[in-house]
Amino acid sequence: MTITIAKSLLLAGAAGSALLAVPSAMAQTAPDAATPASVEAPATTDGVGDIVVTAERRSENLQKVPVSVGVVGGDDLRAFQSGGGDVLELANRVPGLYAETTTGRIFPRFYIRGLGNIDFYLGASQPVSIIQDDVVLEHVVLKSNPVFDVRQVEVLRGPQGTLFGRNTTAGIIKFDTNRPTNDFHGRASASFGSYNTATIDAGVGGPIVKDVLSFRVSGLFQHRDNWVDNTYTGVSADGTVGGKDKLGGFDEKDVRVQLMLTPPDTGFTGLLSAHARDYSGTSTIFHRGALKRGSNDVSAEPRASIALDEAANNPQAYKTYGASLNLKNDFGGVVLTSITAWETTSGYSRGDTDGGAATNFAGARFYGESQGRVRNLDQLTQEVRLSDDGTGRFKWQIGEMYFEQRDLTEFDQRGVFLIQPDLNNTRPNPNNYVLLRDFNTSYAGFGQISYEILPKLTLTGGVRVTNDTKATRLLIANANAAGVSSYTGRRYVRLSDTQPSWDASALYQIDPNVSVYARVARGFRGPTIQGRSAVFNTDFTTANSETIMSYEAGFKSNLFGNTLRFNATGFYYEVSDIQLNGNDSFGNGVLFNADKAKAWGGEAELKWRPVRQFTLGLGGSLLHTEINDPRVYAQVCILGGVVTCTVQDPTIRVGPNTFAQIDGNPLPNAPKYQFNATARYDLPLGNGGSLFLAGDANVQGYTNFVLYKTAEFTSDGTFEAGLKAGYVAPDNKYELAVFVRNLTNEKNLKGVIENYNAAVFNDPRIIGVSLSGKF
Repeated sequence: MTITIAKSLLLAGAAGSALLAVPSAMAQTAPDAATPASVEAPATTDGVGDIVVTAERRSENLQKVPVSVGVVGGDDLRAFQSGGGDVLELANRVPGLYAETTTGRIFPRFYIRGLGNIDFYLGASQPVSIIQDDVVLEHVVLKSNPVFDVRQVEVLRGPQGTLFGRNTTAGIIKFDTNRPTNDFHGRASASFGSYNTATIDAGVGGPIVKDVLSFRVSGLFQHRDNWVDNTYTGVSADGTVGGKDKLGGFDEKDVRVQLMLTPPDTGFTGLLSAHARDYSGTSTIFHRGALKRGSNDVSAEPRASIALDEAANNPQAYKTYGASLNLKNDFGGVVLTSITAWETTSGYSRGDTDGGAATNFAGARFYGESQGRVRNLDQLTQEVRLSDDGTGRFKWQIGEMYFEQRDLTEFDQRGVFLIQPDLNNTRPNPNNYVLLRDFNTSYAGFGQISYEILPKLTLTGGVRVTNDTKATRLLIANANAAGVSSYTGRRYVRLSDTQPSWDASALYQIDPNVSVYARVARGFRGPTIQGRSAVFNTDFTTANSETIMSYEAGFKSNLFGNTLRFNATGFYYEVSDIQLNGNDSFGNGVLFNADKAKAWGGEAELKWRPVRQFTLGLGGSLLHTEINDPRVYAQVCILGGVVTCTVQDPTIRVGPNTFAQIDGNPLPNAPKYQFNATARYDLPLGNGGSLFLAGDANVQGYTNFVLYKTAEFTSDGTFEAGLKAGYVAPDNKYELAVFVRNLTNEKNLKGVIENYNAAVFNDPRIIGVSLSGKF
């Protein structure tokens, strides 16, 4: 069925190609294919330059878009990732954006303005959508697709449902990579550092047939040796072997090939792109008992050693492939765009979830191991959009979107309490295993208009109506080695909802350098099903759609002869029927809706170039979030009937379990403040080159990692910095530098596993050298 639909979509794309390729008598010459969809224009001699974004699906100056947008340039992102980092390096680099993972490099979780999802289920939905080269990546594994040969990253804060669909209640992160050009050129960057951490990120392309057909080939290679010791010395039932340098490494290999067709004098542009990923590495390492009762101090826990007695040292591996066909034709004032895309992935992640050997902890001995595997996943999308050419006072666009995702996912969980000593390390309770088939389809129609009603005042409004349908079927549910299932819950659940999303905004241009804007928006996240619960013979849990109303206002300015860019936004939002995720007594995710959550705060970003040789960037956000529902309670940290942390909320006891009232608590992973800074000074040399010194730093305020308040599961004032120094050749032909990431070797708490008071840490300090160049 999936293959049939895939063929149908690709045939639809081919048909669209034939339609779009028909030259119009009124067709205008297509823009140069080398022109990027979004790029920071080269800075003037003494200024900060302009930034062009596609926040409203057309190229516009950032300062004239009535949306709160944070931007990270491709070179900046590569500098942040020079120590082997992935997309999580965006966390705290853009005000209001946070990211983390408890499933390694294949499952990032993003939060914008405090709104996200802490669920670690492979079928979890997130309110932050990832858009890569105009293709939405919905599944959590697809969201981890590496970003390489990237031109620019845009972070759109607040609901973006009108133009980007459901599951964007928090916002979107939009990655735009370098496209083929009609001139031959390339770029490459390479770095090598501690733990044999190596990164090569490169792209090269040019014309095949001048001004008609061009290509670009891009690639990424990343490697790190294992650097974490497994100090376990016992006999493991599953073959786990302790020793030096057993965990922490990874290998990432990616390639992308693009072909662009731009027949002269037709108004037609066609872009065919295909990519592949081959990743293997270590899943997240949980340090059991690192958080001592009554404190969130993790200074005594070694980051580079752990005693794991199962899960074969936490391996994970995924392979992903995809292709897209982006067709555009300008019929003379009217532009028709068709985007057809397909993504597929398969792989697994295995982990010792109790975070240590089965020694006495909280009065009980406990083994915990889990494995999640995506046997196969296919995502298919088709978007068709009709718009004006964006040159007049009145602008419009209409379109439709179809989305389909099918996956076959299995979960393997082992967990048993051993009150008596288990000298032989046996497992009296074998694996619990479930096999699930998930379906998700969505279709929508949308439109937006924008009108410069007065010479300095532009009004914009848009609406989208979306149907989102999800279904999960339980194919296999075993509770013991004999294959006898004791599961009595539902084996098939289907949820469907149709909701409108809309937005309205006003932008007033006070003068050519200063504008103010206000925006109100409504969005929704579709219903969600948690099928993994069956692994513990527990019925599926579900959550209905959540909706959000968001209000924001701000200003954008270029000051002092374009040497200072300063933008700021204040916002308030309220989420109704917010989807939350807690834990049951097994530590298994449980979905539920709370009545409301609300938040308010602001973001500010500044870039200053007071003199030609010095550039300073500053960013910050303040945030208050709270859950409003006195009826909802969350399972607290409990192991073997013993509460292992210091709960600071009112609690109730239900059987052997303890629940905390979460009314008034902050949303999880919603930092109260974030501040970041970048600076660079260049010292010109007589040969036209320069020496430079650059640095960056970020600070993250109070962050609660779970739904309930504790003394343990929080962080406050975490800090990281980076430094880079080197030589730039004349005309910026190449750069040779030394760098250090996590300059002060901070050991920051990034996540927790509640049942075991387990901690997740950031990466250690990485010192290295880098070389980059262009031609």
